[in-house]
Amino acid sequence: MEQLFDAFGIDWKLLIAQAINFGVLLVALTYFLYKPVLKTLDERREKVAKGVLDAEEAERKLAEADSVVSTRLQGAEGEAESIVAGARETATQERTRILKEAEARAADVAADADARAKESAARALRDSEREVARLAVLAAEKVMRQKA
Repeated sequence: MEQLFDAFGIDWKLLIAQAINFGVLLVALTYFLYKPVLKTLDERREKVAKGVLDAEEAERKLAEADSVVSTRLQGAEGEAESIVAGARETATQERTRILKEAEARAADVAADADARAKESAARALRDSEREVARLAVLAAEKVMRQKA
C-alpha cells in the first residue's frame, strides 16, 4: 500500500492531517453557521406565522365590526327616516374608520414582520461572514505554522 502511495506521490501523514482538519472545519461550520442559520430561519418562520395569525385576528375583528354595523342598521330601520339616515351615515363612517384601522394594523404587522425578517437575515449574514473570515485566518495561520 505504501508503494502505491509513493507511486502517486501521496504523503499519507499529510492526507490524515487534512482529513482531521476537514473534520474539524465541518464540525465548526455546523456549530457556528448551520445551526444558527436554521435557528434564525425558524424564528423568522414563527414571526411570519404570528403575523398571519394577527392578520386573521384583524380580519375576524373586521367581520365582527361589520356585524355590529349591520345590527345597528337593522335596528334603525323602524325609526323615522331622518333617524335612519343619520344612523346609516354614522354606521358608514364607523365602518370606514374600522376598515382603515384594520388595514393599517395589518399593514403594520406585515411591515414589522418583513423588517424583522430582513434584519434577522442581515444579522445572520454578517455573523456568518465574520465567522468565515475568522476561520480562514485561523486556517491560514495553521498552514503558515505547518510550513514554518
